[in-house]
Amino acid sequence: MNLGPPSKAVLSSPTPRPTLDKLFRAAAARRPDALALCDPPNRVAVTGGSPLRLTYARADRIVTAIATWLRRLGLPADTVVAMQLPNTAESVLTLLGVLRAGMIAAPIPLLWRRNDMVAPLRRIAPKVLISCARIGTVDYADLALQAAVEVFPVRYVAAFGSNVPDGIVPLDALLTAEHSDPPPAERSENSAAHIALITWEATAEGFVPVARNHMELTAGGVAAAMTARLEADSVLLSTLTPCSFAAVALTILPWLVTGGTLMMHHPFEPASFRAQLQDGSTAAVLPAAVISRFLEAGFFRDVPALKTVVGLWRSPERLSLSSAWCERGISFVDVAAFGESCLVPARRSASGIASVLPAAPIEARPEGAETMALLELTRSKTGTLMASGAMVPHHIFPQGAERSDLPYFKTVEGLVDTGFPCRMNPAAASITVTGPQPGVVSVGGYRFPLRQLNELVATIAGGGDIAVLPDALAGQRLAGSARDVHALREALARRGVNPLVARAFAAH
Repeated sequence: MNLGPPSKAVLSSPTPRPTLDKLFRAAAARRPDALALCDPPNRVAVTGGSPLRLTYARADRIVTAIATWLRRLGLPADTVVAMQLPNTAESVLTLLGVLRAGMIAAPIPLLWRRNDMVAPLRRIAPKVLISCARIGTVDYADLALQAAVEVFPVRYVAAFGSNVPDGIVPLDALLTAEHSDPPPAERSENSAAHIALITWEATAEGFVPVARNHMELTAGGVAAAMTARLEADSVLLSTLTPCSFAAVALTILPWLVTGGTLMMHHPFEPASFRAQLQDGSTAAVLPAAVISRFLEAGFFRDVPALKTVVGLWRSPERLSLSSAWCERGISFVDVAAFGESCLVPARRSASGIASVLPAAPIEARPEGAETMALLELTRSKTGTLMASGAMVPHHIFPQGAERSDLPYFKTVEGLVDTGFPCRMNPAAASITVTGPQPGVVSVGGYRFPLRQLNELVATIAGGGDIAVLPDALAGQRLAGSARDVHALREALARRGVNPLVARAFAAH
């Protein structure tokens, strides 16, 4: 399916293959005094401190300050910097600062604890771990220290927020820095071809790092911006924390290519979300599962500026079961995310019914360049969905992973097997996803290898059983049973296990 001519904002991108930093610099040069980033109004409850409202010029100085601090640590280009930050301005500023320093950003899911993050971090060997003092009532700075103790390559632990404990570098001063050294010189070769981001794919065998360069990230963002028909200077309200390909492609990239405003919302606080919608939002991005409930509650009524609502399906097999989405004056866009492999955006019809997944290529035609295939879907001989195109990652990370016994993200001749079972519909030139990815649990966007969960529970004295059940809102949910639920939950907490697993064992 050809998505048609790109929007004016996409056509005005400074170069056919820019880095994310170049996109940001172009927007900052064009609109230095325009509002670039906004924190949620309830930030004090989320992580403390007053909400930030940053112009492009101010955000640019902070990005440079973060990049300068990283370079002053004496770290070389392509150093991996791990990040675990809430959906506030710091998460975007830090990601851009890491890239401006010529390094690789590796955001960590917020629900990961010590047990979840130690083995994955050992694989990517970050030299720096950046977190925050707290998120809600959880001490994330302490979690970072716990992880750093067990991940030998980590040399520096830093955090935003007040009352940062000893042993952690405080970073709040970077948010008010007025002067910084010039950013590092750009690479002489094609900077956009270098790895920019590492995210995590859950497979039946375990978590594997997925590395993407700037061009692959931009391809996903262009597909989303074109389908949503975002205009220049859009005001985008996002509830997605940028720690996955889909979240980055649906929030940071559209913000950069339109040169507009990105409003952050740490999900969910209804009154704050409603206030942000009323604060000039022209587009909103949120999990697809909550859109029907928001429509019923009237969240999108009487929001004059709102033109587009984008719903992210992290359980794409549930897309065909969705209800109609209708609200006067608003266009709805479905985005099916196939783990960290790819995403497929599609506009809903005027009736509000979800569109099908296209069997034909999704293409873009940048000004002055040839047509580019952003994504093409096919069906494998074993009945699973295969993806190829400009947004599909092709790097093996870390280098040499294919020679180890550990699982790694495979791309064979430009094709990635997503693992999702599907069927072809030749008459409609479409594809239907018929079930979830085997061996993987997806709970509200958080994905886990089921085998690892079973092995973990089995190793605890007294043991227990854990099952996966369908859930209309979260896609799936975990349900556990044990002889002594309280003892098992305490043992899981001591091991630093994801709270979703501990809460599966509900006390009666």
